[in-house]
Amino acid sequence: MARTLEPLAKKIFKGVLVAELVGVFGAYFLFSKMHTSQDFRQTMSKKYPFILEVYYKSTEKSGMYGIRELDQKTWLNSKN
Repeated sequence: MARTLEPLAKKIFKGVLVAELVGVFGAYFLFSKMHTSQDFRQTMSKKYPFILEVYYKSTEKSGMYGIRELDQKTWLNSKN
């Protein structure tokens, strides 16, 4: 019985591993895009504000302050 489950367990393990790798690379791409593009952050603030909040908090925890304030100032000035 155990022999028949081994191939299934390997497939499940590989699937989970691939899913995690896709998630890690996706998160890296998203962070990189938000970190380099203020326009993208503005788009994220309109569509997915909770994701942008996570970005702001993670950058503040890592010691990079002022990104949120700069964005808000720029977006406020662009409305005027």
